[in-house]
Amino acid sequence: MLAAVLFFFIIVVGTGGEMCISYAMKGIGEIHDFRPKPLLHFVSRALRLPWTWAGITLMALGFFSLVGILSFEPVSFVVPFSALGYVVGALGSRVFLKERITALRLLGIAVVAIGVTLVWFSKH
Repeated sequence: MLAAVLFFFIIVVGTGGEMCISYAMKGIGEIHDFRPKPLLHFVSRALRLPWTWAGITLMALGFFSLVGILSFEPVSFVVPFSALGYVVGALGSRVFLKERITALRLLGIAVVAIGVTLVWFSKH
C-alpha cells in the first residue's frame, strides 16, 4: 500500500509539478538575454508566480517519494516503473496545457506504457 502511494506521488504529483512549472514559464515567456541582470529579472518574475511555487512543491513531493520508495524497492524496478510519468505528462499536457500530441509521439507513449507493463509483470 505504501509503495502505491509513493508511486502515485512520483508519477502523478511530480509530473503535475512539471506541468505547473511549464504553465508558469509559458506565462512569462521565453528568455533571450542571459546576462546576469536580465536573467535575475526573469527569475524574480518566475518566483512571483503561484504556479512556480505549486510546481516546486509538487516536484519536491515527487522527489522525496522517490527517495522513500528506493529505501525498500529495487532501483531496477522503481526507475522503469516511474517512466509512467512520461505517459501522465504527455496526456496531462494535452488536457491541461492544450498541447498537440503527434501520432509519432503517441506511439512513443505507447511504447513506454508497454515497457512499464513488462517491468511490472517481471516483478509480480
